[in-house]
Amino acid sequence: MADLTDEIAASAAQWVVEEGLEYGPAKKRALKVLGLPPRTPLPHNDQVEAQVREYIEIFCAETQPKELLALRRHALMWMTRLAEFRPYLGGAVWHGTATRLSDIYLQLFCDDTKATEIELINKGVDFEARSVNGLQGEPVDALSVHSHCEELGEEIGVHLLINDFDGIRGALKADAQGRSPRGDLNALRLLIEA
Repeated sequence: MADLTDEIAASAAQWVVEEGLEYGPAKKRALKVLGLPPRTPLPHNDQVEAQVREYIEIFCAETQPKELLALRRHALMWMTRLAEFRPYLGGAVWHGTATRLSDIYLQLFCDDTKATEIELINKGVDFEARSVNGLQGEPVDALSVHSHCEELGEEIGVHLLINDFDGIRGALKADAQGRSPRGDLNALRLLIEA
């Protein structure tokens, strides 16, 4: 069984890196490509992430570090613009597995969820509003923006997930590997400087 989940994780990693898919859709596509039934047990995200890192090391070692740095700088610009909403960067850009096809995910923590929408409107930023599952599985508002990244010369998806002000406590618990799942402006600056 472990060999099968490794094979699914490796296939999913290819879709994550080459097409910018999120882990869930990439695992489902891997099942289809490998001709496996839909109820086949899927690998954990940690397993997929390990395969993504390996795939990047083998096939993208020359380009990925520059793309990651560009995405982190772009995230820093957005976090600075939205500093009053206590932004935290998560996902592949935070964990270091992002490529030019990856989106930026910012968790915002504020008392008034509509304040972020008003701020974007005041700055003339077009966005798409929807509801997604939040950090604890509860529905939260998500504002998605297409933002031009100068360094990459292309549009990047920036997703602002709006959480209750007090939700920050649970948002910083270490993951299974002991890593912080997201970082604030100062943490991101340190990553960029490193």
